[in-house]
Order: sequence, then C-alpha cells, then structure tokens
Amino acid sequence: MICRHVSGNPLAGTAGALLAAAFLAACGINMLPSQDAWYTQHYPIMQDFERSAYRTFSEAGKKEFQALFWAARDPESRSIFQERLDFVMNAFKRENSQQPWNTDRARVYLLNGPPAAIDVDQNTDWGIQLGQPAAGAVDRSGEDVRADRAQLWTYSFAKQYVRYAFVFAPPNEWRMAQAAVSGSQFIGNLENHNKTVTFAIRDPEAYNRELEALEKRR
Repeated sequence: MICRHVSGNPLAGTAGALLAAAFLAACGINMLPSQDAWYTQHYPIMQDFERSAYRTFSEAGKKEFQALFWAARDPESRSIFQERLDFVMNAFKRENSQQPWNTDRARVYLLNGPPAAIDVDQNTDWGIQLGQPAAGAVDRSGEDVRADRAQLWTYSFAKQYVRYAFVFAPPNEWRMAQAAVSGSQFIGNLENHNKTVTFAIRDPEAYNRELEALEKRR
C-alpha cells in the first residue's frame, strides 16, 4: 500500500466531524455514465470544457477525442495517470469490482495521487458485546470490531494541508463527506493545480482548434 495508515484514534478533534458527516449527503460523483469506462476513468483529470465537449460527441467522435486528449498532453502525465490507475484497480476493487476507478476515493487518488498521510478512525464500540451479546442485541461476535469507519486523507500543497474526509457506508463503500474538516477549503486549489499542471495541456490553442474541427465532423 502506498499510503501511510495511522492506527488507533489519531483524528483527535476531527473524528467527531467525520462521523457526523456520515449522515450528510455524499460529495462524490455518483451520476457518471458507468457504461463509458474511459469517461469515468478520466473524468477526475478532465477540465470542464473537455467534459462538456465529450458528452456531445457520437461514439466515433468520442474515440477521436480520447486520442486527442492524450496527444495534447505530455507523455509523462499519461504515465503518471496509468500508474495511479493500476494502483486503483487493485486497492479499491472491493468497493466496485467492475469499475474500481468509479469510487470517491479512487477519483481523488487518480487526480491527486497518494496522500501524504491517511488518518483512520476505528470502531471500538462493539467490544463489550464480544462472545456475550446483550439480550435482544445483534450478535456481532463474528465481526471485525476494529473496522475503520472514517478516513482523513491529507495532502501538502502550497504551504497548506488539504484534507478529504471519507466515511464508511456498509457493506463496502467509502463516501466523500461534507464535513467541516480543517483544510477542506483548499480542495479546489489542489484539484485545479493537478488538472492544469500535473495533467497540463501543452498547447491549448492548437488543442481547441482540433476539438472544434472534431465538433464539425460529428
């Protein structure tokens, strides 16, 4: 695993915010067309105008767009993306066995890469029931009482700590949470940097001309 996990209860003041966020709406992109694997894989690193253009093309036009998308970028950025996708395919397959990249944590990883740290909040509330469930209670003796229930991903960017909060949703999903976590206000800055720098378009004017020509042919 590339990311560093911290066991125990290292969230301190942020744990409550993370758990409260479990009852809020998820921030993840849950309405992506799952049948279009290329689009759902590349959505996190696409700029807004690319997302809008892609949706207007025919199937043949989308194939041409896919080739233009990477031709407009440095080969190294494609290698970076492929390395991250390879990691995602293995690390997040329990959440979505068919499309591991189409999950909240995977989308963050594809765009931003491995976080500097992952703080974990673990469930310890069931320990007293082990082997001796209370009358009428659900028998949890076969469950993992140390299961993670919240994660805080931290990135270092522009002298700031940028943080994403994820809350576990049974049976196997991790949802990005709308939590008041310190550092979440810088998420937009980090993501914009990675879209425009890590996955930069080398010649925007030439790229736009090619897209306009493709639009006329659709």
